[in-house]
This record gives sequence, structure tokens and C-alpha cells, in this order.
Amino acid sequence: MISYDEALRIVFGSAEPLGTEEIPLFESGGRVLCGDAVSDVDMPPFDKSAMDGYACRREDLDLPLKVVEEIPAGSQPVKEIHGGECSKIMTGAEVPRGADIVVMVEDTELREGLVHVRRKSASRNICFRAEDAAAGDTVLAGGTIIGAAEAGVLASVGRSTVAVSRRPVVGIVATGSELVEPSETPSGPSIRNSNSAQLFVHSLEAGFAPRYFGIAGDSPGTVRDLVAGAAEESDVVLVSGGVSAGDYDFVPGALRENGFELLFERIAIQPGKPMVFGRKASKWAFGLPGNPVSTFVLFELFVKPFCFRLMGADYRPRVLRAPLSGALERKNAGRRSHVPARLAGDGRAVAIEYHGSAHIHACAGIDGFIVIPEGVSRIGEGEAVSVILVGRAAGSGGER
Repeated sequence: MISYDEALRIVFGSAEPLGTEEIPLFESGGRVLCGDAVSDVDMPPFDKSAMDGYACRREDLDLPLKVVEEIPAGSQPVKEIHGGECSKIMTGAEVPRGADIVVMVEDTELREGLVHVRRKSASRNICFRAEDAAAGDTVLAGGTIIGAAEAGVLASVGRSTVAVSRRPVVGIVATGSELVEPSETPSGPSIRNSNSAQLFVHSLEAGFAPRYFGIAGDSPGTVRDLVAGAAEESDVVLVSGGVSAGDYDFVPGALRENGFELLFERIAIQPGKPMVFGRKASKWAFGLPGNPVSTFVLFELFVKPFCFRLMGADYRPRVLRAPLSGALERKNAGRRSHVPARLAGDGRAVAIEYHGSAHIHACAGIDGFIVIPEGVSRIGEGEAVSVILVGRAAGSGGER
């Protein structure tokens, strides 16, 4: 069994880029930028007004000012500003030559056709040419995950199409003769297959390309063949169930039979200890436990960051520190543990009632997982804890 940090090192060290493709900018959300984006123009391209108001000389603020022209956004100024003059100007319009300040219209009054400044401000209310970016500046680094703001930046530098990393195809396989699909009513010892739906939607939310290959019953040949089909058509294979040390845990052997070298088979975390990770050339496989909370946690901690590495992004779950509401205790402190949690309005981390790694209902609507470090058996009320954010609350960066 290896440590959490050692497992991360092995997983991350195994990743290799998948290649690139050119896509329309409007379809680039969630994708990873390939290569730096460089500005082709100064931003702003001219000194522009940040307010509706009057462009004038600061030294003339105590004088009545004559309006020499009106400058709407998109129009070129015609007049140069001299002593005792101003131009009425709209937000986003180019500041005329000679002016070094824009007085907000709210700070002025018009008397007998002249503008009088009623209240002075230290702000110039001018966005100066190239203060955001100069032509030739790198505005986004390669490896950036494109969100709404990044799409706006790309649009501002003329990118109507974007070179992005190819999304990994994630093949999803469930194992276990006890499993039936969600559309079926379980009978006797059967249970519904929740892992595949969870992993599929998890992959979709992360921006990957999931494919579902079905359920393999508990026989070595069935598991081997379904894994073979998934590996043939996928970059990353996720197999849930059958990874422990029982008589019917056939996944490690099936991966080996399909040519995967297993780089580890146990990690010191809870839940999720029996996780298998393997590689075959430019194919990778994760064997995940059958308990659904384990698959949820392992996807967030390992699968998602790894798949982003394949796309060239250094994605890491966001982690925040928060005071604990109540107390947490456990009997076995030999592994790093993860407890489902929500964040209260007062900023405290609240542990959810949690019955163990089969209790997927505990993960619905959570904000993240409280980390109980290895060797810690109790965390008291108000003590600071690390919370790994998940789902929509998650993002790149943060402490580990």
C-alpha cells in the first residue's frame, strides 16, 4: 500500500498529451488552451473614457467650461481641448487630445451653456491605451482551462477559433453479477448500478468524453473481454468493482491480460483503498472500488486531475480551510480520510451524516470532503479543517 502523495506522483507522472484540435471559440468552454494566446492589439486601443461626463484639462476644473463637441462611443474626436474647453463624452469613447481627465456628469452642472465642476475627484476616469495588454503580450498561457472570462479574453484578441487539447475518451465499465441497470427493479440480492451513471456524469461535468460499455458479470473472461472493448475505444478506462482481494475480484487480472502494467493496487486513503492504476502505451486504466462514495472520492482526487493532465492542464481541486462545526472522531487513524461536508452560512464546515462508503446519498448536494489526516483520530469543535471542494464549487489551485 502506498501513500496518497506517492499515488498522485505516479498518476501524474504517467500522463502524456493527447494532441490538439481547432474548434470554434463559442464551443471552447471547459476545454484546455494549447499554446499561449498573444494579443494582436493594444487593449484598450486608445485612451478611452471610463464614465459618461466631460473630458477637459485638470488645471481648468475651477473654470466654467465651453463644450466644443460631443463624442459618442465609436466616434473619432475632432476637436483638441484647450484652456476653458471640454468635450461631452460617453463611456468607452476616445478621449480627445489635450484632455487629461474626465469629470463624471454627476459632478457637474450646466449653467448658461457652460459646464461647472461641482465636485472634484482624484480619479482621472480614463482607461489608458495598452494598460490592460499591449500588442504582443501573452494574455493567456497554454494549459489554461477556458471559462467565461477566458473566452472573453480570447475574443478580445481576435480568436474566433481556438487550438485546444483533445478531450480524453473515458470508457466506463461496471463489474458484479449482482448489478442491474437503473431501469430494472432489483430482486433478491440484486442492486442497481449507480457507479456508471455517477462516473459518466462526473466525466461530462469535467468536460471529458465518456462512453458506457455496460456491466461485466463475475467471471474472469467476461471482465477481460469488456475491459478489452473499452480499452480499444477509449483513452482512459474506469472499471468499478472487483478490485479488492476477494475470490471474485477479477479486475487486476483482466487489466494485466489486456496488456496493462499495474503501477499500484492499494493507497492509504479512506474510502478508496483498493484503487488500481495501470498503463498500456497511450492507454490508462483506473480500477475503482464498487462502493459509490469511494468512486466519487477517487474521481475527484485522481481521475479528474489526471485527465486534465492529459489535456495539458495542471488541475488541482480547490481546498479551503474552515472551522469545524461539531467534532469528528474515528477509531482507525491509519489512513487519510474524507468525510462528506457542506459549508454553512457562517463559514463552518458541517460533516454530513455518513454511514460509510456505500452511502452515496450522503454526497448529494455536498460542497466537498473534510480531510482527516493520517494519524489524527479526533478533530474538535471549531478546529480548522481542510475541505476539498467538489463539483461546481471546485476549480484549479489551492492548497493540497
